[in-house]
Amino acid sequence: MSVAHSGLDVLAWCSVQKMTNESNQQRSESRQQSVPDVPLNYFSYFTEVEDAFIRRRGKHLHLSPFDWELIETWKDLGVPLHIVLRGIEQSFDSWEAKPRKRTVKSLLYCQEEIEAQYAEWLDSRVGATPEEAKDAVLNEDEGLPFPRQAVLDHLQRGQQALEQAGARRASEDDLTEAISRVVGLLAEVQKDFATAARPDARQLEVSLTGLERTLSDALLRVVSQEETAGAQNEVKEQLRPYRSHMDKAAYEQTFNNLLLKRLREDAGLPRLSLFYL
Repeated sequence: MSVAHSGLDVLAWCSVQKMTNESNQQRSESRQQSVPDVPLNYFSYFTEVEDAFIRRRGKHLHLSPFDWELIETWKDLGVPLHIVLRGIEQSFDSWEAKPRKRTVKSLLYCQEEIEAQYAEWLDSRVGATPEEAKDAVLNEDEGLPFPRQAVLDHLQRGQQALEQAGARRASEDDLTEAISRVVGLLAEVQKDFATAARPDARQLEVSLTGLERTLSDALLRVVSQEETAGAQNEVKEQLRPYRSHMDKAAYEQTFNNLLLKRLREDAGLPRLSLFYL
């Protein structure tokens, strides 16, 4: 082992141990703030985090023992799964906005963002005084782009549409599995948004975008070559009148967006983003 690699491992180990030593105290404090405990399946928590990290990284990479220790620490702290996934999405969004020469090789890269997301989540769950609670009821839509109930209705429709799409699939494949996972995560996100004292539409949109990515990636893995070719031909015909007026990059981006849209519609996958509310 090189000296540089050894030094990095020591720093990572210290970071994980610091979180582990603080976990009992933070868990106690969060319970005192009346944060509801959300039951999580032990194995699904780990596999969802691993899947999200590998999917956003773009290349398969086995998580290190330090990464698994981080995940276990977050689970022991009671960090909701959708908060961890949101932190991973945010971390990679930031990285892609300013690409570096070095690739992301460890879940430690997402640690700071996940901890910040968790802190914000805890703050959003803190109960108000009776007077503040009364005002909150009257102004529960303040700061939201849409009424809270309208958002909840949109999420409920999305969940029902996904359940129907999953029920229509004749075989168990990657997409069927992804639909089942997203239905569960969407229910968790929906409950969180419904009960938050100060719901955050921007953070909700990050979670919904991540769920849509999961579905799209699974869809592209299972769609047949014949289906893809047929959809591609239809999209080409749709864009034919406009192609001469578009540069190559804009055409390719528009083509890919319309192709994915068509494939999603064929599979019965709803759009979850608030943009489609």
